Amino acid sequence: MQTVDIHVHLLNSEVEFNRFYDKLAIRFFGKKLGIRPSELLKNPYETYTNTLVNMVRDSKHLRKTVLFGVDARVDELGREIHKDLTVCATNDDVLALYEKNSDVIVPFFSINPMRPDAVDLIDKYSELGFKGAKFLQNYWGVDTREDRYRPYFEKLKEKNIPLIVHIGSESSVHSFKSCEAIEMLEHPLHVGVNVIAAHMALSYHPLKLFKAFSKNPKHFNDEYFTLLEMLEKHDNLYADISALLTPVRAKVLRHLSEQSHIHEKLLFGTDYPVPFTSFLNSYDLPYKKRFELGKEQNPFDRYAKAILEYFPKENPIYINYQKILDI
Repeated sequence: MQTVDIHVHLLNSEVEFNRFYDKLAIRFFGKKLGIRPSELLKNPYETYTNTLVNMVRDSKHLRKTVLFGVDARVDELGREIHKDLTVCATNDDVLALYEKNSDVIVPFFSINPMRPDAVDLIDKYSELGFKGAKFLQNYWGVDTREDRYRPYFEKLKEKNIPLIVHIGSESSVHSFKSCEAIEMLEHPLHVGVNVIAAHMALSYHPLKLFKAFSKNPKHFNDEYFTLLEMLEKHDNLYADISALLTPVRAKVLRHLSEQSHIHEKLLFGTDYPVPFTSFLNSYDLPYKKRFELGKEQNPFDRYAKAILEYFPKENPIYINYQKILDI
């Protein structure tokens, strides 16, 4: 099986791993992500990008990966008011890496729709070869339901550019909870944009750990089930399985694998470099299989091998990208 990873992040070119979350991830997951922690701390951006490209190129299961950054948070006048030093990579950085590695990278842009020139920027980057768009509207504090964003979505529709929208809990950056809601999909769907709901709309409450890790569907959040219904209803709605191997999301894999009526709308994705564990996880794989998965050195192949336990290689999840990407 070979596929395209629909959901991979480029890091800020000036990244410094000073946050507690980053330091924890590097210490415990660096090697599992294919990265030497010492090299990452010494030369973060170059180490990250070289490792990313090499891991994709060496993967047995990936043909290419979609790669995107995250735009900054801006005010009503388009002035930057916050730029996360880890996740806010620029479109120009994505372009530079793409131009050197076009055999394995599919570039997506991230343009905050609050920028006064947002629509013009869509034209600019689509002409440079970008194939899609990524929203982190929960970080931006953007409520996509507002009418002022309609020209933005109409431009995406005109250019036939798919849009990945983060739905559900966010732990990597500050998040406006109201902008994590599944209603963030409504406006671009209505305009006719091909929309990809990221992370299967899964959310959890940090103080309700039993429900957060329970494999019983009655403990899954309501928006997960709403998304399943929406995937049936909207021809232009898709969903990716990125970050579904993180412990609080892996619990749904068995249930999702049984929803065969919507598998034509699911897309393979990892959310690299978000760390995941093969062994200590909430899915229902036997421990022998977990040990076997843990031996796989390539993180993209380790992710793929775990997903193959739920979605065999004949499943359309691995070829659905062809419906929305011209690559």
